[in-house]
Amino acid sequence: MEAFSVFRDKELAQKITRLIHKEAEKIGRVVKIMHVCGTHEDTVTRSGIRSLLPENVKIVSGPGCPVCITPVEDIVKMQEIMRKAYEEGEKIILTTFGDMYKIPTPRGSFADLRSEGYDVRIVYSIYDAYKIAKNNPDKLVVHFSPGFETTTAPAAGMLNAVVEENLENFKIYSVHRLTPPAVEALVKQGTAFDGLIDPGHVSTIIGVKGWAYITEKYGVPQVVAGFEPVDVLMGILMLLRMIRKGEIKIENEYTRVVKYEGNVEAQKLINKFFEVVDAKWRALGVIPKSGLELKDEYKNLEIRTYYDVKVPKLPDLEKGCLCGAILRGLALPPQCPHFGKTCTPRNPVGPCMVSYEGTCHIFYKYGALF
Repeated sequence: MEAFSVFRDKELAQKITRLIHKEAEKIGRVVKIMHVCGTHEDTVTRSGIRSLLPENVKIVSGPGCPVCITPVEDIVKMQEIMRKAYEEGEKIILTTFGDMYKIPTPRGSFADLRSEGYDVRIVYSIYDAYKIAKNNPDKLVVHFSPGFETTTAPAAGMLNAVVEENLENFKIYSVHRLTPPAVEALVKQGTAFDGLIDPGHVSTIIGVKGWAYITEKYGVPQVVAGFEPVDVLMGILMLLRMIRKGEIKIENEYTRVVKYEGNVEAQKLINKFFEVVDAKWRALGVIPKSGLELKDEYKNLEIRTYYDVKVPKLPDLEKGCLCGAILRGLALPPQCPHFGKTCTPRNPVGPCMVSYEGTCHIFYKYGALF
């Protein structure tokens, strides 16, 4: 832990903050910086970073919560697959993560499904689901598998083990998504921001090069940053310096972890099992080339290959919920009429309040610190 204490050092953070104020004063206009990571939002809010920044530097959160953007239809479809399987006598164990377990839809959550008597279990990783399958050879284990590149890599690694072992009672429901195409979609839609803080864990997989085309094609300055307070403050300072100088480039603050080329072996595994497709994001619509589906040769690992269920088009959000605007960086949680009133972690109205990476959940958790 001592090796990382420098990234939480109060005096160093204060020094960087003073430099941020000097750069902002030289720029002389409002600068809007977006991040696309729930962990970054947790650091920003928990550390009170917004309160340290000059008035003309604004930090907004983008679509950085993979659970929040998982389509309603997919959650409902998985529920219907469970019901159909049970009707046909198939013993299915459904696994997913704790925050996905509670995500609300017009047809209920996975928690509601469990209350009906179905076997739904919370796991901490896809490896846990794999172990359940190994220990229950008479049952089919289906992992409802969300996540950006960070979660996709271990999913691909686990699928590789399943194939090598010929483990026939393990399937997934893939709702994996790719982060850079979402940022590109926001830029194309006209969402205005002056710089982007890229998530360190996603970048560990895709590398700095995975983001470079956004800078080259759209002229957006970027910094790959880590997750400690000093990391985030340095990311902000590096962006402000680029903006002041009129430089359009991408820099890597998180050099202790992220390489330019990323994790090549992880990329190979992802490319082995998944193909890129257009995909819907909850409250954001269909984003081109932003989803991952299993390739044809591995469709036997996808539960939807075996159960064809239809679900109607359902509303993404309850009336008045601003989760969509928050995911676009157009609003912050206190602007939502539901926030902290009708919408709380115990009784969430929208997905941004449920997930630990959701901006509303983070704001509610830390209260006055934002």
